Amino acid sequence: MKLHELYPAEGSRKVRNRVGRGAATGNGKTSGRGQKGQKARSGGKVRPGFEGGQLPLFRRLPKRGFTNINRKEFAVVNLEQLNRFEEGTEVTPELLIETGVVKNAKAGIKVLGNGSLEKKLTVKAHNFSASAAEAIDAKGGAHEVI
Repeated sequence: MKLHELYPAEGSRKVRNRVGRGAATGNGKTSGRGQKGQKARSGGKVRPGFEGGQLPLFRRLPKRGFTNINRKEFAVVNLEQLNRFEEGTEVTPELLIETGVVKNAKAGIKVLGNGSLEKKLTVKAHNFSASAAEAIDAKGGAHEVI
């Protein structure tokens, strides 16, 4: 790179706004809005998703599925998170919230089988995955659906 090839970084230099020089400010006549059209008008904006009259993407794509109004969203706890408790502890939703494992119990707590369990625990929750229930029982603990 040579001295004559140096140039400032993109966006680092800004042209100052010339004030009180009429059309020489760069905002004369059409005030920098170009000629006519919606964008030249006062309040001239297009709504989100508007494609200039072309059928918008959200209308071109088919509607699919539905929203189940009875859906229950469980707070998820993985097996590896239960290792923080002492051997033989009875793990309840209240204890999980108290210790900060779960922030919000939502519609209940579901225990999933991610990770490994190293301790014998009695776990009480609203739902268990098959692998989580199996792992808890394999360690000599117990799982109870509440």
